[in-house]
Amino acid sequence: MSNKPSLSFWQIINMNVGFFGIQYSFGLQQSAVNPIYDFLGASPDELPLLNLAGPLTGLLIQPIIGALSDKTWLPKFGGRRKPYFFIGALVCSIALFLFPFSSSLWMAAGLLWILDAGNNTAMEPYRAFIADKLDESQQPMGFQAQSFFTGFGQTLANVSLFIFPLIFIGTTGKLPTWVFASFFLGAVCSIASVWWSSHTTKEIPPTEEELQKIKAEKINLLTPFIDIFSAVKDMPKVMWQLALVYLFQWYALFCYWQNSSKSIALSVWNTSPEKDMKLYGEAVSWTGLVNGWYNIVTFLVAFLLVGFAKKYSAKYVHFTCLILAAIGFLLFPHIENKYLLFPAITGFGIGWASMMGIPYLMVVANIPKERYGVYMGIINMMIVIPMFIQTLTFGYVLKNFLNNDPRQAITFAGILLVISAICTLFIKVKNSNQNT
Repeated sequence: MSNKPSLSFWQIINMNVGFFGIQYSFGLQQSAVNPIYDFLGASPDELPLLNLAGPLTGLLIQPIIGALSDKTWLPKFGGRRKPYFFIGALVCSIALFLFPFSSSLWMAAGLLWILDAGNNTAMEPYRAFIADKLDESQQPMGFQAQSFFTGFGQTLANVSLFIFPLIFIGTTGKLPTWVFASFFLGAVCSIASVWWSSHTTKEIPPTEEELQKIKAEKINLLTPFIDIFSAVKDMPKVMWQLALVYLFQWYALFCYWQNSSKSIALSVWNTSPEKDMKLYGEAVSWTGLVNGWYNIVTFLVAFLLVGFAKKYSAKYVHFTCLILAAIGFLLFPHIENKYLLFPAITGFGIGWASMMGIPYLMVVANIPKERYGVYMGIINMMIVIPMFIQTLTFGYVLKNFLNNDPRQAITFAGILLVISAICTLFIKVKNSNQNT
């Protein structure tokens, strides 16, 4: 029997509100940062390297923060996980506020490093926070609540790219004025939503035995690295299987986020940043609306996936969602009517809802509770390593094999998602509530 108290639906919602602000920030990274690079003069094959901040900070920061939070108990500052995601949200807010003042390509890239460091500091303890607070029967609802707020936060971020250019016209410095409005709103959402979750949700104190163990283990510079290597050595087989799925899945997503605006500009507006920057700005705004739609789909279906995962098993739900996302990507670059982009990207919205919650259900039952933090960090390593590989390799692939055509990059992403879906079928889940 679990000694964790059963939480109401609204208590689960309250504890996840902070994920809204974190994901607003990620939404801006996905949809606004690359167009800002374009406005500042970046060429298509430079974009993967300019996005190196995301995977590298995730690779370094999340497992370290996870390992440290496992050995932390600071009741005056909120407990085990909350001190970390509050500090991360504060760093995000500062970086979001400063980002629109970027006057050069490398200033924007530098601020992206700071922004992503904050996001990763906040993100990892939040995953472990759910595993800490909820028993096995409520964890599906907890992780899909995070998926819901992922969709909601990123929807607001993406829709702001469409609405704010209609309200805030002209440029300020080297960037359109709407960039300032979108990022300033993000700065407020980041810290305010995390504060709400911290204020409304208390962490479960460690037992006396756990507390003594935390006090006895002295933390030094090498501690998180020792914990990470030890956890990788003992990692359950299901996590290695998930790593293969993630290799293709997250490589594909980075290809989409880097190239969606330019793909729409070519297929619908027949333009590019080099041809007509004003017309390209229209394409960027429409991309914000399209990406906003897939995130609306995400928060509409997130809780539905909980029932499907319990009935049919998490891996079959994830397989189906990945196939739907792949179909959307394969259709996307061939669409010339801007309104038909919405049904095409709906498949990715369903896939994104699964990606943000369902894989955690496949592994959480196989992870010892005292190591939730470090293992959630390792899962993030499985996300960022493919992104890191993508930033180093895809510029070459795009230039030499895909004719520097962003539409072909989206097609390539669709093919990778099909491979990822097939790999999902080989995952063996050991969970009393799920079939293998």
